Amino acid sequence: MARLARQVNDEILSRFPAGTVQRAELLSEDAQLDADELLVRVFVGLDTGESLESWAALHQTAMRRLRRELSWRLPPARLLEFTVDDMGDSAARIVMPHDEELASEPVPPREIVETALAILRSRYVFPERADEAATAIEARLAAGEYDDLAEPELAERLTAQLYEVCADKHLRVRPHSERMRPPPGEAGPSGPDRARQRQDMLAFGRLDNFGIHRVERLEGNVGYIDLRRVALPQNAGPSIAAAMELVSGTYALIIDLRRNGGGSPDGVVFWCSYLFDGPGTHLNDIYEAESGETHQFWTVSYVPGSRYVDKPVYLLTSHDTFSGGEDFCYALQALGRAQLIGETTGGGAHPTGMRPLSPTMSLSVPFARSVNPITGTNWEGTGVVPDVSVPADEAYDVAYATALRHVLTLNTPPPVHDEAAVKLARLAGPAELAEPGAEPG
Repeated sequence: MARLARQVNDEILSRFPAGTVQRAELLSEDAQLDADELLVRVFVGLDTGESLESWAALHQTAMRRLRRELSWRLPPARLLEFTVDDMGDSAARIVMPHDEELASEPVPPREIVETALAILRSRYVFPERADEAATAIEARLAAGEYDDLAEPELAERLTAQLYEVCADKHLRVRPHSERMRPPPGEAGPSGPDRARQRQDMLAFGRLDNFGIHRVERLEGNVGYIDLRRVALPQNAGPSIAAAMELVSGTYALIIDLRRNGGGSPDGVVFWCSYLFDGPGTHLNDIYEAESGETHQFWTVSYVPGSRYVDKPVYLLTSHDTFSGGEDFCYALQALGRAQLIGETTGGGAHPTGMRPLSPTMSLSVPFARSVNPITGTNWEGTGVVPDVSVPADEAYDVAYATALRHVLTLNTPPPVHDEAAVKLARLAGPAELAEPGAEPG
């Protein structure tokens, strides 16, 4: 509830001109409320001699938009109240109850653009770029450029225009084919609601095994994990532990990130913690522009099952490796813990939040930036450059052959040594001698 209240306050402040709103509160207990209902109370800032009614006359459009957004984004917020501070029960109040007709109105393109620009200015990690991009788009808005665009075309055009200034692949306007459900944590304060949300998230994660598409022991006792996304460890922990346990007895490990589109920084920490001997390895920092705080990410002291240490790790990359997948690559490369083989990655280093613009559109906006403790920078715009640069579809064979050469340097039992030698000969021989279907996936 406290986290949701902070988010409501931050977003309402961004919807009104600076100084016109002091703060917003989210209340679950009030004489006006029924069970499981919420009240959003907005405290406004009045100029000398100004009344609440005259303030409302100036801001009625923003008030109406806020009421409509709460109706579809935070359904339990049945009451929206505007008032002034420090006057107790005698303070003037304007109450806007839920209005089903208002809630069902389509959001016009002009309003979508204005909301996007307000969020951009208040949340984007680079304020100067945000203002430059917003100013350019405001000129186009005034000229009516967006008035007749359907949502898919509007999203495409705004995304391209934001990129012209910010060159940030995470900064995107996204259309959705269906009305968005309230994000986790926004469906109300009740315990049963939170429990259902968690169960929904777990069920969704299990559909693709939390991004773990394949785990295999390859010939020559080389481990292989095909990881398509980096899931939250509180959801994916048992699956990650199981995957790492299955490869724990191998002599080298290939982690395939060529189709990894990103995920959770905490998930990256959990995966990486298996590759170091205990806590104390500093992986990454994330600086949040709005709060000015820097959050450090270190390997954890405990992981379920066996760690994978003192054995080589190879990461496969492609141009499609992005965001959290790149975080995985960049940290391990900077620490010298893994060799990267493949293509330069996509180049998206900024942690991102989704902010609704309408029931069927949202803005993906970076609110922070990664700072590697070794390099002092990140991979935004440049991507992570591999140690061995080869086309993505050749990366598996190159990594596997490298791993097999390592295995052959070890004092391994004859069956494993012979298996590795035969497989390496096939990989290194003429194309017609290569084993059909050698690459998993």
